[in-house]
Amino acid sequence: MTNNKMTMGLIVGNRGFFPDHLAKSGREEMIRVLQTAGMEVVALTPEQSKYGAVETREESTRCAELFKKNADRIDGIIVTLPNFGEERAIADTLRLSGLRVPVLIQATPDDPKKMTIAFRRDSFCGKMSACNNLRQYNIPYSITTLHTEAPDSPEFTKDLQWFAAVCRIVNGFRNLRVGSIGARPTAFNTVRFSEKILEHNGISIETLDLSEVLGRIDRMKDSDPAAQGKLATIQKYVDTKDVPANALMKMSKLGAVIDQWMAATQVKISAIQCWTSLEENFGVVPCTVMSMMSEQLLSSACEVDIAGVLGMHAMQLASGTPSALLDWNNNYGSNPDKAVCFHCANLPKHFFRSFKMDFQEIIAGTVGKENTFGTVVGLIKPEKMTFTRFSTADLEGKMRGYVGEGRFTDDALNTFGGAGVCEISKMQKLLHYICENGFEHHVAANLSSVAPAVYEAATRYLGWDMYWHERPEIA
Repeated sequence: MTNNKMTMGLIVGNRGFFPDHLAKSGREEMIRVLQTAGMEVVALTPEQSKYGAVETREESTRCAELFKKNADRIDGIIVTLPNFGEERAIADTLRLSGLRVPVLIQATPDDPKKMTIAFRRDSFCGKMSACNNLRQYNIPYSITTLHTEAPDSPEFTKDLQWFAAVCRIVNGFRNLRVGSIGARPTAFNTVRFSEKILEHNGISIETLDLSEVLGRIDRMKDSDPAAQGKLATIQKYVDTKDVPANALMKMSKLGAVIDQWMAATQVKISAIQCWTSLEENFGVVPCTVMSMMSEQLLSSACEVDIAGVLGMHAMQLASGTPSALLDWNNNYGSNPDKAVCFHCANLPKHFFRSFKMDFQEIIAGTVGKENTFGTVVGLIKPEKMTFTRFSTADLEGKMRGYVGEGRFTDDALNTFGGAGVCEISKMQKLLHYICENGFEHHVAANLSSVAPAVYEAATRYLGWDMYWHERPEIA
């Protein structure tokens, strides 16, 4: 999981003719829960407002100013309602702060044994009013699984983890710069995308022609510290004993050049042309270099699949673990809920039971084995799995996608490349959806269960059209 410490802005709702001592204890309890979860908290103190809550316009303004001062480190905002809460003050605080981060609304449940005027909360009702006002103010917000949840409850602990993942996705996509290295292979019409739609969604594409990559490699000496450093990293990452030394040096220079370019252009993730220009004109495949980037949480997709790497990035942000890009590739016998996911392969080693460096068997038949070293091959380990696909719907001028969960199994599989058998409930329904809606054959995968966070971030905060396969019903 990610080790980056998160910071939450906290708004404590209060309404004076309800027991305001609950605002005091509720604030203290929520801060304690957030800090126990390893989060930092930005909130009004009891010296800055009554009990550190917001009720008046003046308190809303004061809280908004506090949030503005800490805008560069606030990942999300939690609204806690220990009593009914003043809905206007909550909405005004969010509007005045100008922060465009996810918002979670939590309401503390009443105790049936404490329903007198001294302890009655009415947060159950107040949450509806708060949500109603945020809808009027056009402020997007998320809600907890249960209508009321105590801050120290297991339910809120789980919801807080989910919300934190939503925040990481939303903030990770803000002003995102994606590297497009090389041209889309002619035969891969499926990975076409619209730069303009992505730009409209705050995602910029930085291009780099393969001729520039090869030119920089040609000018780099074998003794260059960057090349030698990358070579050492490759040899530490994967067994290379059966790989020719000249192929390893080519991979090292390729990786060094890409690293330097990404750092100089502030590119976070990338998609790279492979098939078959690099093999024919340079003499290696880029798979190991890409595998290493994805393992380092710098997601990298092949065939210049920009939309594909965005799906990888979303799940990596949510889970804090590496993602891979795969083909929905083969049926698995007659089981309608199983399929073979495959690539040739650049999967991060996080996915493998065991793996090694090898040559690319498909391309080798046309360009020669000696020009195709650099794949990382093995079987995907049995593990839970989230899958995601984003796409630019160019004719509609919007982003769309789908997300769901399944698992990789330990079923036998005798094949080359990087592959695994996945099992997904009602997979035929999913496959019909993919084909009927013209989605690509590539899908991003992550060994985690983060579909709820990806869906929430993409639909509620990014404004994308999403299908959640087999979405669980709320009890």
